[in-house]
Amino acid sequence: MQVMPLSESSKAPASLLKAGWKRTCSMAVDDVALAPTFGQMVRPKKHLGQHFLKDRNIARKIVDALITEPPVPVLEIGPGTGVLTEFLIDRKLNLKLVELDTESVDFLRNNFPAIRSDIINDDFLELEIEGIMTGHFAVIGNFPYNISSQIFFKVLDLRNQVDQVVCMLQKEVARRLAARHGSKTYGILSVLLQAYYNIEYLFEVSAGVFHPPPKVTSAVIRLTRNKRQRLDCDEELFRRIVKQGFQNRRKTLRNALKNLNLPAAVYRLEVMDKRAEQLSVEQFISLTSDVEKQSAGIEKQG
Repeated sequence: MQVMPLSESSKAPASLLKAGWKRTCSMAVDDVALAPTFGQMVRPKKHLGQHFLKDRNIARKIVDALITEPPVPVLEIGPGTGVLTEFLIDRKLNLKLVELDTESVDFLRNNFPAIRSDIINDDFLELEIEGIMTGHFAVIGNFPYNISSQIFFKVLDLRNQVDQVVCMLQKEVARRLAARHGSKTYGILSVLLQAYYNIEYLFEVSAGVFHPPPKVTSAVIRLTRNKRQRLDCDEELFRRIVKQGFQNRRKTLRNALKNLNLPAAVYRLEVMDKRAEQLSVEQFISLTSDVEKQSAGIEKQG
């Protein structure tokens, strides 16, 4: 707001000065109302990648994206100051929270006493889920940008329990996960996750609604478990082929997969003329199955 010099303001009518004073007071009150109440209690920590969401409308929109019909327990990862937690509690969900930051945990326990015993001070990546969640459950959270890929690899390990994931993460990562084959952003996690989940790119979130603002735009995606219980191939071999193919994504699969020492007949397949980004999930599954068959034939001959 521009402030008038004293010499000019002194000439202004009293009614104008009074109106300006009221407007200034009103702006100050609004600023206080919009300011994050947690600012004085929880310090965002750079080493934990903390950027606290302060827009309640966006928080409500994220929680609304979680479809829990029929109802299943929900695990919130990295609740921070509870901006999502508030709306999750309103939905009367069976809720567990996992938060690594002790300061955030203290804040959450003080502000949400009804779920104190459901707030777990631990690292999700190191947590033994079996002791926390039994049966099927959903995952929600504003994922720290620096560990979002690691979180998804753990979700893959828990795929037979995790029915749905709604999360906010860096826009580029979100686009990569939702990308289809043929896209330059299609990669390892795109294939591995899409083998078991349907992925929807929901909406983007600007940096200005965070405290402190990140240097990137964020996006919210939803992963919903598909009906595939297991792949029609060796799942460990599938992962190895996908990872190796994308580590040399500019090369054809014939050259990219050389280090795997696959049966010679595999390298003569037509699909080996393509690059990894050109193969759909189904084609990767089919290729892995072909590798298994050729390997089994060699063992039988031997």
